[in-house]
Amino acid sequence: MRQPSGLIINLADLTANDLSRAGGKGVALGRLARAGLPVPPGVCITTDVYQQYLDGTGLRQRLPLLLERKPFSEMRWEELWDLGLRVRALFLNTPLPLGLAAELTVVLTPLFDELPVTVRSSAPAEDSASASFAGLHDSFVNVRGLPAILDHLRLVWASLWSDRALLYRQELGLDPETSAMAVVVQELVVGDCSGVAFSRCPGREELAVIETVWGLNQGLVDGDVEPDRLLLEPASGKVIERHSPPRVHACRATDGGVHLAPLPPTEREATPLSDMAAARVLDLLHQAEDLFGVAQDLEWTLRDETLFALQSRPITTSETPKECGERVWYLSLHRSIASLKGLRQTIEEELLPQMAGDADRLAAVNLVALDDEALAEAIRERQQVLDGWETRYREVCIPMAHGIRLFGQVYNDRLRPDDPFAFLDLLAGDAGLLAVQRNRELLELAGLLRDDSTLAARLRDGVKPDPGSAFAAALAGFTARFGDLAWVMGGATGGLEGVTTLLLEMAAAQHTTQTSRHRPDEGIFLNAFAPAEQEFARELLEIGRASYRLRDNDNLFIGHLTERLQEARDEAARRLTVQKNNELAGLPVPVRERVAKRLTPVAATAGNRRSAGARLQARQLVGQSAGPGLGQGLARVISSPSDLASFKAAEILVCDAVDPNMTFVVPLASGIVERRGGMLIHGAIIAREYGIPCVTGVPEATQLIRTGDRLTVDGFLGLVIISAAHLQGGSHD
Repeated sequence: MRQPSGLIINLADLTANDLSRAGGKGVALGRLARAGLPVPPGVCITTDVYQQYLDGTGLRQRLPLLLERKPFSEMRWEELWDLGLRVRALFLNTPLPLGLAAELTVVLTPLFDELPVTVRSSAPAEDSASASFAGLHDSFVNVRGLPAILDHLRLVWASLWSDRALLYRQELGLDPETSAMAVVVQELVVGDCSGVAFSRCPGREELAVIETVWGLNQGLVDGDVEPDRLLLEPASGKVIERHSPPRVHACRATDGGVHLAPLPPTEREATPLSDMAAARVLDLLHQAEDLFGVAQDLEWTLRDETLFALQSRPITTSETPKECGERVWYLSLHRSIASLKGLRQTIEEELLPQMAGDADRLAAVNLVALDDEALAEAIRERQQVLDGWETRYREVCIPMAHGIRLFGQVYNDRLRPDDPFAFLDLLAGDAGLLAVQRNRELLELAGLLRDDSTLAARLRDGVKPDPGSAFAAALAGFTARFGDLAWVMGGATGGLEGVTTLLLEMAAAQHTTQTSRHRPDEGIFLNAFAPAEQEFARELLEIGRASYRLRDNDNLFIGHLTERLQEARDEAARRLTVQKNNELAGLPVPVRERVAKRLTPVAATAGNRRSAGARLQARQLVGQSAGPGLGQGLARVISSPSDLASFKAAEILVCDAVDPNMTFVVPLASGIVERRGGMLIHGAIIAREYGIPCVTGVPEATQLIRTGDRLTVDGFLGLVIISAAHLQGGSHD
């Protein structure tokens, strides 16, 4: 085989000396091939090609602008998702330099131009005995034609910077700046059945284990197909146990990709791997284990009685459950369409109705009628209920949010937009967001006050509305549907002061933002798919929209449970206040004043208030663009819930993170700035619904910005500019 400048190496020619250029997977396949084990023919595109690509396109300089905006250690999962999508889009929209593409074409065309292939990652740091990158980098199955191979080459390179890989590199202490990626291109073997085999079964290390599915391995890897599981005696090859789930689908090759296809009745009833074939897989596993000298994790496929080794890597042994637990949870967020459909059904048909039922049940309890012991028990019960639902939220609702990102990845892969988050416009706009519905009703209530100046004046003076009035009825209906906003603003539940202050501000405001995001024509997305793929495209779009809607809605349901807990705590606080006042009433006045002073907590100083001259002199803060547009106004820093009641029209909302329960002030805002980052956090979602400029991921935003500062929010470039006139210290309201 011709090797242009050593850029491409035949798998069988790879040795351990090529590890830094060919990666762990490529070198392992080369060793298997040289030992005579059945490996599909292929080549390794070395890291030299990756390095030439970075230098020839300028990405070596552009990547750090994305990767260094915020330390990885400070990023939450939404921000890692966001960063991964941005990097992927950068690679997608940066073609290979012409000279480099020509060099690759000369070698790859005669080898694979007419053959379906797999395009797999092979990073130098992956698949060692101490750390396995299995599943962290992208691999693609059934890629056809040279243009598609070169296209997927860039996608594999981009996965070096995926959210999952960055998280793992951070844990291992690997330097992202010095990381590189080789790529293995192999002839695709379309197996009758496929699977993985492990030298040691987790929890029963005296046994080996084989997992197997009909068709391609992709269904097993993605979690779409539950495998048959066989436990074997390593020495004899005897099958000790066999676990056979219902067999419904198999992953099959189609034109330019793979899809889940229903199994015919004969395969539904039969195991993909007989005991005799299992013994052959075990023998292949033993050969790999003998070759590498350590326990192996082997991927294999069986076609027409010929068994192939697709890859082999050491079983990682260095991590403890505590060390890898958080990453395991994070990796579980990456779900397939089949998994997301199940999560959606669980959330919409089980979790949300059950949460609503718990909230209604707790709301029906007359807390005032309870004695102190019963009230204490009610608080404990409500805390337990809330804690239980927050655990379920982490297990089910956060993974469901992956539907947004999965849709976005496919959208960007097909349409290649300049804006990597253009896909959100197809999900936003009349998406059934409860927060938007709540705000719409708030604006309608504000309209009633605007039309009735007498009522507005009475509310401003603290007079409660007439219980029989249309306004009181509308307010009661709003509260029944969306809860009492007082608890969100740090006030006692059942109070009207915070809500009426907000409504009066909305009624008097010249600036109130209505929803302005309209979905573009979904046909542009659907037309990017062949007729045979239309069902997949529509299903993906529906999952994306459901994920987008539930991203906020499930939080509002939890908010109702938080409100129930808060109202019980408020009742306890009221009783303690009465008790304290009664105790003080019987004391002499001087003693009463001393005791009252001792019992009264010192008010916490707001986090955004600093003494004159002690302030950091920031003028321009850098974050991530999350909502396009330019917005100007005075900053309102939300350091505690009580700050929400002071929010004024046309102000810039500055906070650590916009909680869905506090988005009722967004129609008043002319911009949003958040410390937490990512396009999938609630502030970014609600900002795009209203077309409000939004910048997220601004480090120390609530410390560097103070209430009253004049800001310019650049939602195009991800910048927040603080006007120089407001950087001279002094107090702010």
